[in-house]
Amino acid sequence: MSDLQTLQGARVLSRAEAESLAKRILGFSQAEAARVSINSGNRGNTRFAVNQVSTGGDNFNTSITILSWIGKRSGSVTTNKLDDASLREAVQMSERIAKLSPEDPEAMPELEPQQYDAIDGWSDATAGLDPSTRAAATREITEAARQAGLISTGYLETQAGASAVANSKGLFAYTRQTGLAFTTTVRTEDGTGSGWAGTASHDWSRVNPKALATRAIDKAKRSQNPVAIEPGRYTVILEPTAVGNLVQLISGALSARGAEEGRSFFSKQGGGTKVGLKVVDERVTLTSDPADPEAYAAPFSGDGLPSRKTVWIENGVVKNLAYDRYWASRKGVAPVSAGGTLRMSGGTASLDELIASTQRGLLVTRFWYIRGVDPRTILYTGLTRDGTFLIENGRITRAVKNLRFNESPIFMLNNLEAMGRAERVSASESGGPGSAIVVPPIKCREFNFTSLSDAI
Repeated sequence: MSDLQTLQGARVLSRAEAESLAKRILGFSQAEAARVSINSGNRGNTRFAVNQVSTGGDNFNTSITILSWIGKRSGSVTTNKLDDASLREAVQMSERIAKLSPEDPEAMPELEPQQYDAIDGWSDATAGLDPSTRAAATREITEAARQAGLISTGYLETQAGASAVANSKGLFAYTRQTGLAFTTTVRTEDGTGSGWAGTASHDWSRVNPKALATRAIDKAKRSQNPVAIEPGRYTVILEPTAVGNLVQLISGALSARGAEEGRSFFSKQGGGTKVGLKVVDERVTLTSDPADPEAYAAPFSGDGLPSRKTVWIENGVVKNLAYDRYWASRKGVAPVSAGGTLRMSGGTASLDELIASTQRGLLVTRFWYIRGVDPRTILYTGLTRDGTFLIENGRITRAVKNLRFNESPIFMLNNLEAMGRAERVSASESGGPGSAIVVPPIKCREFNFTSLSDAI
């Protein structure tokens, strides 16, 4: 078998294979500078509905993106053809595009070789998860729902891949990782009750399908025939997924440039940023760490800039903002990668203890259809979904209809009363693995619900 056939048949390129391929591509370049990005791997998915598998699929691909620089002009081309003729053609096309493109006033030179942290975000259990094993896992949920007289739907997605970046200055970065998300929604036959459960991880051996089924079934049964309550400000117990739905929104607001240009929550009135200022409860610390054993991420960004552990907020105080290379050079500081993970500090309380401590409030399973309202306060709107309950005198008394909220994670974390143990959650609306989010359940006061929703 030729080297080309070996590469095309490989599901995940090894470090040696990726480096050899990158050198071959860069050898075709006539540009002043060039960068090659390589992504190889596979994605598997199984979807189920009405207590049976409805669709499933697996795809395998190696994708190459070539970026060529002619002065401050650049052009890029993406291909998945790995023979020399196709790769040479793609390189030449990127160079032609570069010559036709306008100059980029924020263009940065390619990086010199860098040092990267060793990341072990790979799981053989996840990489080896085949369609039959995925089907067996979904069957544990569908059969449990069927036996309970309920209707289950859900989605299981797995990913296993390798990423590499190389450039004409000798930089080479490589990592391989796995990831998965497994979610299910279980509903009652009369359509009045709906319960959700989900998880995300890099390691399939940490996933318990029976536990997901039990949680979703219990929520579905308890959420039948919900009653309407008046919108307003409530004390809430947010399960970890609901916390992740909102806290992850802070990541998108961490740009130093946005803050320094006055377009962000992290902009300080009168100029500058809020670095060094207290913005949330002192019990809150937010970090990104590509080596987090519960929340692995690539140790480099798309241009090969190393990603390191970064503390964004520590004990309520802003410690860092994200600087891309251009803005860092403008400000005379070191660049800081935005990172691909987020971890929030936690406490020791169990969810039951948080509920027991609440005289009157609401328990929220998760949020849905979350959309931005005001970036200056990180204000968002959205809906509760799949299990919203009234708490009275320290116990859940009834299911309530879903509610629309207008709230900011910053306001929420300023009204914090208690936290439970942090855990990895599936916080992506798409159902895929998304960014790795580790957060606790929380209790907070004055959460703003603005209207009712009849949607289940």
